[in-house]
Amino acid sequence: MNPFSSGTRLRDMIRAIRASKTAAEERAVVRKECAAIRAAVSENDQDYRHRNLAKLMFIHMLGYPTHFGQMECLKLIASSGFPEKRIGYLGLMLLLDERQEVLMLVTNSLKQDLNHSNQYIVGLALCALGNICSAEMARDLAPEVERLLQSRDQNIKKKAALCSIRIIRKVPDLAENFMSPAAALLKEKHHGVLITGIQLCTELCKASAEALDHLRKYTEGVVRVLKDLMSSPYSPEYDIAGITDPFLQIRMLKLLRMFGHGDPDSSDCMNDILAQVAAKTESNKNAGNAILYECVATIMGIEATSGLRVLAINILGRFLSNRDNNIRYVALNMLMKAVSVDTQAVQRHRATILECVKDSDASIRKRALELVFLLVSENNVKPLTKELIEYLEVSDPDFKGDLTDKICSIVETFSSDKLWFTDQMLKVLSEAGNYVKDEVWHTLIVVISNAPDLHGYTVRSLYRALQSSGEQESLVRVAVWCIGEYGDLLVNSTGVLVGEEPMTVSESDAIVVVESALKHHTSDVTTQAMSLIALLKLSSRFPHCSQRIREIVIQQKGNLILELQQRSIEFNSIIQKHENIKSALVERMPVLDEATYTGKRAGSAQATVHLEKTSKTTRPANGLNLPNGVAKSAPATPLIDLLDLSSDDVPASASSTSDFLNDLLGGGLTTNPSVSGVNQVPTSGADILMDLLSIGTTSPQNNQSMPNVMSTTLDNLPSVSPLDSLSLNSSPALSTQTSEASLANFPKGIAGPTKSMAGPAPVVDLLDVSSNTPTSAQNPTFPSIVAFQSNNLKIMFSFSKLPEKPQAMQIQATFTNLSSNVYTDFIFQAAVPKFIQLHLDPASSNVLPVSGNGSIRQSLTVTNSQHGQKALAMRVRIAYKVNNQEVLEQGQINNFPPGL
Repeated sequence: MNPFSSGTRLRDMIRAIRASKTAAEERAVVRKECAAIRAAVSENDQDYRHRNLAKLMFIHMLGYPTHFGQMECLKLIASSGFPEKRIGYLGLMLLLDERQEVLMLVTNSLKQDLNHSNQYIVGLALCALGNICSAEMARDLAPEVERLLQSRDQNIKKKAALCSIRIIRKVPDLAENFMSPAAALLKEKHHGVLITGIQLCTELCKASAEALDHLRKYTEGVVRVLKDLMSSPYSPEYDIAGITDPFLQIRMLKLLRMFGHGDPDSSDCMNDILAQVAAKTESNKNAGNAILYECVATIMGIEATSGLRVLAINILGRFLSNRDNNIRYVALNMLMKAVSVDTQAVQRHRATILECVKDSDASIRKRALELVFLLVSENNVKPLTKELIEYLEVSDPDFKGDLTDKICSIVETFSSDKLWFTDQMLKVLSEAGNYVKDEVWHTLIVVISNAPDLHGYTVRSLYRALQSSGEQESLVRVAVWCIGEYGDLLVNSTGVLVGEEPMTVSESDAIVVVESALKHHTSDVTTQAMSLIALLKLSSRFPHCSQRIREIVIQQKGNLILELQQRSIEFNSIIQKHENIKSALVERMPVLDEATYTGKRAGSAQATVHLEKTSKTTRPANGLNLPNGVAKSAPATPLIDLLDLSSDDVPASASSTSDFLNDLLGGGLTTNPSVSGVNQVPTSGADILMDLLSIGTTSPQNNQSMPNVMSTTLDNLPSVSPLDSLSLNSSPALSTQTSEASLANFPKGIAGPTKSMAGPAPVVDLLDVSSNTPTSAQNPTFPSIVAFQSNNLKIMFSFSKLPEKPQAMQIQATFTNLSSNVYTDFIFQAAVPKFIQLHLDPASSNVLPVSGNGSIRQSLTVTNSQHGQKALAMRVRIAYKVNNQEVLEQGQINNFPPGL
C-alpha cells in the first residue's frame, strides 16, 4: 500500500512525522499526506473519509492549514453511524469556529441530532453546540436545549446545562427561558448535574437582574445542599484529600455570594453555614485552603455580621503564615479588599503583614507593601514608618525604589510635626537617596524653608548625615542647599534643640563639604550647579573665606560642561568685582508657599501625562487627522507646555531685587515701588546688573565706567534660544522666584543674539526690557518676515494692526512649496504662551503646488494680554503628505518685529 494514500492509518502518519529529523522533512511528509487527502476528497472517497478527517485534525494541531477539509466534517455529521458522527463533530469543533460561514450549513444537522433517539448522538450534538455556538445558532436551537434540560438522563442534563451557559453568553435575552429549568437543577442529587446547574444559575445571575431576583428565592435550598455536603459520609467517588467534592462546594459558595450581595435577608440565611464551613474545613491541604479562600470571599462579599468578618480575616491571617507563596499572595490580595470593610480586624495582623514585606518573593513584597500603605493611620504612622525605614537599610536594591516611594508617601501624607517629618526624610535620604524621586527632595526643601525654628537643627543634621552618606545624590543636594542658605547657623550653632548633640563646625569645614560635593566623581550637573551657588552664597556669609571660595569657583572655568563653565565665569565676576550687589543677590531665600508648590507639582505632572498621550499622534508614521484651520486654545495645546511660559506668579515676600531679576530674565513681573517694607535697589545697582547680563540699554556714562572684562567674557559664551531664556525652572531648589533662582538661571539669559531657523533675533527684544522701540501711535506698520524656512517649505508672515485694539494683531501666513513635489493634506498648527490668545481661520486650500507656482494663505488673530510687558512667541507645526508619505516639520518663531 502506498504509505501516503487515503488508506494510510493515522498511526502510520504519526510515526512518519515523528521520524522526521528536520522541519523540512516534516513539511514534506505533511505535504504528501495533504495531497493524498485532497485526492480522496475530490474522488468523494466514503470508505476512508473518517480516517482522512482524523489525520487532518492531527495535521491541524501541528499548525498546518486544513481548510480544504471543512466540508468533510459536514458530510460525516450528516451520516447515520455513530463512529462517523463522532469524528465529524470532533473535526467540527477543532477545524471550525463560530466565525466560519460554513457553520450555517450544520444547524439543521444539529437540530436533527438534538432530537435523535440515541442519547450518545444527542450528547455529541450538545457538546459541539456548547463549543462553537454562534448567536444565530443559539436563537435557532435554544428550544431544543431547554427541552433537554428536563431529560431523564443525567448525562444529557449535564451537557444541556453546559450548552445553555454558552447560549446565555451569546444571547443574554434568552436568559428568562432558562430560569425555571435552572432552578429545578438545584434539587438534583447527582453531583455532576448539580454542579452544572449551579454554574448555569451563576451565569443567569450575571446576565439578568431579573434572574437574580428569581433565583434568590432558592437560597435556603442551596444552603441545605451545602450543609448536607459538609456532613455527608466518606464517598470515594467525590473525596479529594478527605474533603467531599471541593469543586462543588466552591461553586456553591460563589453562587451564595451572588445571592447575598446587597441583600440582608439572604445574607442572614447563609451566615450559619458559612461559619460552619470556615470552622470545620481543614487547612492543611490545598483543597481545604481553596474552600476557605472562597468562603472568606463570600463572607466579605455579603452583608455578614462583624463576628463573621473577623473570623474570615483571621483565616487570611493564618494564610499569611503558610509556606506556600501562592496562598500568601491571595491572602494579601483579599486583605487589601477587606481593609475597606473592617480596618480594625486587619490591623491585628499588622506584624505578620510587615514580615511579608521582608519576604524573599518580589511579588509578595510589593503586595504586602501596598497593604501596609493602606493600613497606615495617624495612630500607627510612627511605628510603621520606623519598621519600614529599618528594613530599608537591609532591603534588596531592586526593592529599594518601591519601598522608598511608599515611605515618602506615608511621611508626606500623615506627618503633622515638621521635626518628625524632617528626621524621617533625612533617614530615607541617608539610606536610599539615589532611589528617591526629585519631587521628594524638592518637597523637603519647601518644608525646611517653612520651619525657621528648625533651620539650625536641620543644617547640622544634614552636615552629620553627609559625613557618612556622601554617595546619596539627593541627600547631597539638600545638604548643599541648606549649607548655602543657613551656613552661618551651622557655624554659630544657632537654634540648638533640647537633647541635640552639640557639634563644632568652622567656616572652613563648611566650605570643604560643599567643595567635596562639587568635585565628587558621582555628582551630576545639578548637584555641581547647586554647589557653585552654595559657594557663592557662602562667600557672602563668610567674608574671610571669600578668596578661597573664589579659587574653587575659578577651577570650573575650564569645565567641559558649558553650564558649569558659564556659572563659574559669572560667579567669579560677582565675587571679584561686584561686592556692592553680591549681598542683595545671595540673600536668604524667602519662605516658599507649600500649597502653591504642591499645586505646581500636580499641574506639571498632568502636563507631562498629557504630552506623553499626545506625542504618539504627532509622529509622521502614525499620521495626523486633525482638521485644518481649527483654532487651538492655549491651555489645551501640548506645545504650550513645551514653551514653559506660564511662570507668572511670585510670592509676596520676594524682595524687589528678586522681582527685578525675574523681570530681567523674562518673567514679565513688575515691581510696585510703593509697597511698604520692601527695599528698593539703587539705580546704580540696576545699571550694573544690566551690564552684567549684557542685555538692555544703559547710559553711555555707565557703559564707559563699567569694566570690559565681564562683558567680553559673557559675549564669548554660546547663545541660547530666547524661548529657552523664558523657560523658568520651577524646582524649589533653583526657584526663579528668589534671588538664588536668578543666579541659577544666569546661563539662560545672558546670551547675545539667538540663531534660529527663522533668522536672528536679539534677546533684548523678546524680553522687552528696552522701551525705546519707535511705534506709530495712529497707524503702526510692521515689516513682513520669513517666519519659517526649510529645504521644502517657506512661511511668510505679514502683519496688520488696528489702532483701536493695540493688543490685537492680524497675521497673514503665506505658505510656499520649494520642492518639486505636490503637498497634499496640508495642515498648519501653532502654539503660543498662556498670556496670548490665538485664533486660526480655515486655510485657503489643503494642496500646495510645486516650486512656488502657487501658495496657501491662512489668517491668524493674536491677542497679547500683556502687550508692552511680554513679547510675542510662537511655535509652529506643519504636516503634509508627499506621495502618500506623511511629513512633519516644526519650528520656533522668535523674530517678530518689536512692539507686537
